Amino acid sequence: MKTADRTDAPDSTEVTKQRAARPAGRGVLRIGPWVAVPVRRTTVIAAAVSLLLLCAAAVATLSMGRLGIDLSDLPSALAGEATGKNAFVLNRLRGPRLVVAIATGAAFGLSGALFQSVTRNPLGSPDVIGLGAGAGAGAAAAALFLPDVMPVAVGALLGAILAMTVVFLATGTGFRSPGRLVVAGIGVAAMATALTQYVVYAVERDKASALTAYINGSLSARSWDDAATIWTVLLVSLPFAALLARPLSIGEMGDDLSTGLGARPGRTATWAVALSIVLSAGAVSVAGPIAFISLTAPQIAKRVTRGGGPHLVMSTLLGALLLVLADLTAQQLPLFDNLPVGLYTMAVGGAYLGYLLLREWRRPAA
Repeated sequence: MKTADRTDAPDSTEVTKQRAARPAGRGVLRIGPWVAVPVRRTTVIAAAVSLLLLCAAAVATLSMGRLGIDLSDLPSALAGEATGKNAFVLNRLRGPRLVVAIATGAAFGLSGALFQSVTRNPLGSPDVIGLGAGAGAGAAAAALFLPDVMPVAVGALLGAILAMTVVFLATGTGFRSPGRLVVAGIGVAAMATALTQYVVYAVERDKASALTAYINGSLSARSWDDAATIWTVLLVSLPFAALLARPLSIGEMGDDLSTGLGARPGRTATWAVALSIVLSAGAVSVAGPIAFISLTAPQIAKRVTRGGGPHLVMSTLLGALLLVLADLTAQQLPLFDNLPVGLYTMAVGGAYLGYLLLREWRRPAA
C-alpha cells in the first residue's frame, strides 16, 4: 500500500515542481482546452494601460477642437445616430482618419518588432532597408510620369515592392542575412531618395507641395476605403505573426542554440522579414512612408515590459498609440497647422534615436 501511495504521489509532486520552476511574474492564458499561452503579468498590465490610453486618444481625436463632437453626443454618434455636423465629422472628417491611424500605426509597430527580432538590432526597422524610400520614389514617379493614370498610393505600393525586390536580389541570400539586408537597403534607399528629390524639383509647385506631404506621411483626407485596405492587411497578417512568435523567441537565443532546439532560423527570418514588408507596404499605401514608428514602438515595448522576446502585441498597441497621438498633435497644435503627421514622428523618432546612440556611447566597452 505504501508503494501504491508512493506511486500516486508524483502527479502532485510534479505539479509542485512545475509551479516552483515557473519564473516569477509569469502565468498561462488558457483559451479553451487546447490553447495555453504563457504571459507575463507586466506585459498584461502594460497592454491594458496602452489600450486605455489608445481609447482616450481616440476620444480626444473625435471631440477636441472647434469641429469636435461634444462628449455628451459622442456615444450616440458612435451608435450610428449622428446628424448634421456630428455626422460629417465622424463619417468624413475625423472618423476615417482615426481608423486609418490606428491600423497604420499598429502595422508599422508590428512590422518593426518582426524586423528587429530577426536582425537583433535596436536600430533595425523597415525604414533602414529602403522600404519607405522606395515607396516615396514610387509615389514621386507616379506623380511625374503617370499623373492621370496611376494614383499616388498605388505608385507608392509598387515602389516599395520594387525596392524590396532589388534588396532581395542584391543580398544574394534573400532575406536570410540581416547584415547584407541592411547594407543593400541603405544603397537602395539612397538611389530612391535621389529619384524622389529630382521629381519634387521637376514637377509644378502645387503638385510638389501635395507630393511632399504624402512622401513625409500624411493622414489628411483619408477615406473608409483606405481604412478597409489597411485593416484587411493587418487582420490577415496577425495570424501569421502569431505563428512566428514562438520561433522568433527561440531565435533570439542564437542560431546555433535555436537550431539545436529544432527551429529553423533561416526560414523564420525569411518569413518574418517578408511579413514585415507586407505590413509596411500596406501602411505606406494608405498613409505614405511615416517614419520612426516601426523603430520606436518595439523599443518602447521592450522597456515597458522589461522582458525578452519579440514583444509583438505590445509593439502593435504602442505603434497605434504613437501614431494616433502624433496625428492628434498635428490636428490640434495651432503653431504648426496642417503639417504632415510624418514630420511629428520624425521629430520624436529622431530624438529617441539620439537617445539610443547616446546610451550606446556611454556604455562601457566590454
